[in-house]
Parts: sequence; C-alpha cells; structure tokens
Amino acid sequence: MNILVLLLRLLLTIAVAFFAGKLVSKCKLPAILGWLITGMVLGPHALAVMNNEILNAGWYNTMIHILECAVGLMIGTELVWKRLKKSGMQIIVTTLTQSLGTFLLVTVVFGVIFYFMDIPLYLAAIFGGIALATAPAPALSVVREFKTDGPVTHTLIPMAVLDDIVGVIVFFTVISMVGSNLSQQGTSSLTVVWSVVLPLVLGAAMGVLAGFLLKKERNNAQTLAILIACLLVTSIIGILINDYLLQEPMMNFMLMGMAFSAVFANIVSEYRLGQINRAFNPILGFGLIVVILNLGAPLDYHLILGAGLFTAVYIIARALGKYFGAYFGASITKSPETVKKYLGLTLLPHSGVSLVFTGIAVNTLQGPAPECAQIIQGTIAAAAVINEIIAVIVAKKGFEWAGEFHKQGSGSDAPPEQDKKPRRLPRFSKKQTK
Repeated sequence: MNILVLLLRLLLTIAVAFFAGKLVSKCKLPAILGWLITGMVLGPHALAVMNNEILNAGWYNTMIHILECAVGLMIGTELVWKRLKKSGMQIIVTTLTQSLGTFLLVTVVFGVIFYFMDIPLYLAAIFGGIALATAPAPALSVVREFKTDGPVTHTLIPMAVLDDIVGVIVFFTVISMVGSNLSQQGTSSLTVVWSVVLPLVLGAAMGVLAGFLLKKERNNAQTLAILIACLLVTSIIGILINDYLLQEPMMNFMLMGMAFSAVFANIVSEYRLGQINRAFNPILGFGLIVVILNLGAPLDYHLILGAGLFTAVYIIARALGKYFGAYFGASITKSPETVKKYLGLTLLPHSGVSLVFTGIAVNTLQGPAPECAQIIQGTIAAAAVINEIIAVIVAKKGFEWAGEFHKQGSGSDAPPEQDKKPRRLPRFSKKQTK
C-alpha cells in the first residue's frame, strides 16, 4: 500500500483518538480510555484502519521510538534532586516491595495451580516476571490530564523509572535461566545489562549537552528547536544501537527519555525548567496520544470473550501484589496515609510492557515448549485487554480518592525570587498609628 495512504490512515486514527478522548472526558473518565479503545476499534483486529502494514512499517516504528523518548520527558523533568532527596529511600524501598512482592505472589499462585495441573513450574516464574512491570504512560497521562499533585503523584513519578529497571532485570534474569535450562539459546546476561545501562548512559550523556544548551534563557521557538534537536539525536543513536548492535532489539526508549530529561532538569534553573515544559507541552500531548494508540492497536477485543481461569488469576494476583506490596513498603517507610492506601491503585496499568515481555517469552519457549508458549500468549494477551481498561479507571480513582485532583500549583513555572517586585507596604497616617 502507498506510504501516503498509510500516513493518511494513521492521521485519521490519531484524529479519531483525539476526539474520542474529549468525548470520554465529558463522562468524567480519563481521555486515555478513549485513546485505548480507538486503538482497539481501528486496529488490525477490528476495522483495520490502523492495520498491520502500518504497525510493521519501519518509518512508523522509528516515529514510535522517538515519541516514546519524548514521553519520557514527562517523568524525567520531575526528577529534580532537590525535590527527591527527602523521600529518595522511601521511593526505593516501596518500589522494591511492590515490584518484587508482585513477582513473588504471582509466581507462588501460578506455581500452586501449575503443580496440580502438571504444567512446568518454570512457567509460573515467567508469569511473575511479566507481571511485576508497570506501564508508566497510562497513569502519567491521568496525572497530566487531571493536574494531580501530592504525595501519591510525587511517589509515582520517580517510581516509574525504578520500576522499569527492576522489571527488566528480573524478567530477563528469569527468561535467561529458563532458556538455558531448556538447552536453547537464552537471553545473555550482557543483554540484560545493556537493555538497562545503554538507555540510561546514552540519555544522560545527551542530557548533559542539552542542559548546557538550554541553561541560557531563550524564547519559546529557540528553546523548542534545541530540545527537539537533542531529542532527535538521542533517539536516532538509540535506534541505530537497537537495530544493529543488540542481539535482540529491546532498547527502552522511554527510559532513555527519562534519563535525558532528568539530567538537563538538574542543570537548568527551576524557572527555566518551567519555560521548557510549557514550550514542549503540545508535543508531549501529541506523543501521549500516539504512544497510547500504539498500546491499544495490538489488543484483540475478541480475547475478552475467550478469557479463562488463567487470565482471571493473573489479573487478580497481579493487582493484589501491586496494592499490598506498595502498602507494605509505604508502611515501613512511614509514608503519608494516602500513599499507603492509594499508590497501589495507580500501578495497575501494564499492557505495553507486558506485551513486549510476552513476545520475548514466546520466542524463547516456541521451540522447546510450544504448549507453554501458547498458555503465556493467550493469558497475557487477554489480560492486557481487560486489565488496561479497568486499570485506567482504577488509577484515576486512586488519585481522586487521594485528594490530588487539580492540585498542581505554579511550582517551577513561578519566576525566580529576584525577578519579583518587592511588595509595597501600606502607608499609615499619624492618626492611624496612634
């Protein structure tokens, strides 16, 4: 099909998603729900406006990687050391309890079920490895849309970075061990290291350059031009490494964008950071829509009807692991009550990461254990459809119950203290002072 026709199909899908988001917002639901549903309805499993030819096109995947890197700025620009140093240990501990707690719970639950069903127990560990990861984009789109601010928001944003790192390390360690035990070529430990270290190093290195270029105050057009140029260079280097140097393409572009923006956010002033964020906001909004569409398009709504016991167990066990793991971590670190009660609800979105991990697991098991590959593929695919719709609504309620809706203040958008005019005190007459 002509590339121009494919491009028009994609633009039509994006436009429909935009208006679907607006319509869903009128019902007091997150706009992301409209974007996800649009992806499913117009994706290859339904109306196929956004078909497999688009999803598999090289230019499309290049665009997605660049936009994933751009969406990473939403997290990285919040990782300012001055704001984080007071609660850094709380965030690290809570990240470990909720992610590893989810891994252990899902592994144990499926281990018991598989033991009685005579299914290989290593499959339970793979389910646990897939389950612990969180997809940050859906919850962060709720943060952006409803302007949330408070302890839950401040804990979730940096946690998204750490959660990705823990998820990659645990999953690839499990899949590497399983692959080796099945006498197949497993994922090497070096690949695990590279998939985490490379995005962080590359993003941080380009973030230093961007920080020095953006430090000086400039108008919006110049600021945006410098930021986009640095972002494009970062993404293109990442794409080249991903496609030509790694054994398996698994570069995390959102993690790269987080590292890139976290570095320059700590170089520029808070006032300047506010200017940069305002200039970049329209691109960020567009990027979020396309990234979420890309999550929704591969989801097959037919799987909802075919979802069985394993899907239900997976969704429930993962939700319990996330909620009580976050509750436990927040309790032992003496975090605010709202973090204990509601943080776990914001960690339920999952689909993008789960589908990537599922694809890798299926490729590993397809030769030596095709029946296990089929169990993973069917369970996670159905869970991704059902969980993502429920998770977005629950995440929104979590922020709402925490009382963090529409709380974003001026923050870094406020001008620096020296730029403010001194307040003039009222004059009093002699009679008034008596």
